[in-house]
Amino acid sequence: MKKILPFVFGLLTMTSFAQTIGLQSFATGFSSPVEITHPANDARLFVVQQAGLIRVLNANGTVNTTPFINLSTVILSGGERGLLGLAFHPNYATNGYFYVNYTRAGDGATVIARYTVSSDPNVADVASGTVLLTVAQPYSNHNGGTIKFGPDGYLYIGMGDGGSGGDPGNRAQNINENLGKMLRLDVDSASPYGIPPTNPYLGIAGNDEIWAIGLRNPWKFSFNRLNGDLWIADVGQNALEEINKVSAPIPNTGLNFGWRCYEANATYNNSGCPAYSATYAPITFYAHGSPIRCSITGGYLYTGTTYPNFADKYLFADYCSGEIGWVNPDGSITWNYDGANYSTTTFGEDKDGELYVAVGGTIYKIIDTSLSTDNFAQNNIRLYPNPAKTELFLKNENTIRLKSVKIIDLSGKIILSQDLNDSEINAINISGIAKGMFLVEVKNQSGNSFQSKLVVE
Repeated sequence: MKKILPFVFGLLTMTSFAQTIGLQSFATGFSSPVEITHPANDARLFVVQQAGLIRVLNANGTVNTTPFINLSTVILSGGERGLLGLAFHPNYATNGYFYVNYTRAGDGATVIARYTVSSDPNVADVASGTVLLTVAQPYSNHNGGTIKFGPDGYLYIGMGDGGSGGDPGNRAQNINENLGKMLRLDVDSASPYGIPPTNPYLGIAGNDEIWAIGLRNPWKFSFNRLNGDLWIADVGQNALEEINKVSAPIPNTGLNFGWRCYEANATYNNSGCPAYSATYAPITFYAHGSPIRCSITGGYLYTGTTYPNFADKYLFADYCSGEIGWVNPDGSITWNYDGANYSTTTFGEDKDGELYVAVGGTIYKIIDTSLSTDNFAQNNIRLYPNPAKTELFLKNENTIRLKSVKIIDLSGKIILSQDLNDSEINAINISGIAKGMFLVEVKNQSGNSFQSKLVVE
């Protein structure tokens, strides 16, 4: 990421272009969230705050008062530095190991460390830290930060090129430097770590930890949880933001993503570099410019089941414009959400493949707005969650209160009718309603009616 600006919270507005992406507030009160992740098959989400806290966000949207861990005393935070990454061991349920990526207080080096959960599943043992790897940082920017376990069970570490601008030390192409690389460690075979036997530079010239070279600043990468494909969003220099896709099975041949020789498919500084070829080609890229696009925030390929319109699409954002877009299967980009210049810092994925995004101090769930009409939104009425399972909430932000609600199936049959009280929020029990698409109709005290679609899952 180019820079982390002071966060601002406000109403997210939409422009007139056709869109199906919407943001539904899920939890608030976070400070500079930079990662959202979870252990395998765990319904909780863990939100990483840049200054050093990891907080537990429960499936019902509540946030635990006690942080999972507080690492603020060992972290240098500010700008692009701080606590930047979190990954749970694939066997976390049995060994309790999790790994963090942070900028060390004092010298600003990148540290990869392992910690262990305590006897309380919502609180880690802060004294259990073991440093695995330290990488010196020549500048304060381009720290990368994401760490993920791949389908091969190895820990992948996205490293920026060391900072400044233009990679002045030619570090991304230097196989004897860990900067500007994707590193890959075997955290199970040795202490503090082993080298996967298929790492491309093992036993020959080059750092053993390197899996791929030629990255500028990978601000978020992710693995498709279903098929293992790797998606990397690499922040550009002056003109182009790129997205790289590495199809599973993950190759072991020493990939080169091109930087500093090339920025996406354009020559940047190819002194001493081979000619451009398909080897470097990203799956797609976009240009800087109106509306102030300048720095990509990588996300996930949607693998959930709630929103069929999102299937087979990789969702990402531009940090500067706040827009959210997706990459279609053919590599084209469709911009679907106008974030009105709000800084989108990270995406998250829950155990079912549903997606979340951090904007300012709020975690939003990404929804498909084609499941609802504008009638509620235009009249300051909120229906959530949508889709819903057993309980539904109606929030009325008007001075004229709501009077009643009906839920109607597609044949026109009223399957639920309920009077509403004068509260701002009314709860509706829908546990007896079968799965499917329905129409929700509410009437206010003045006799006006409003409608929205609802999915029960």
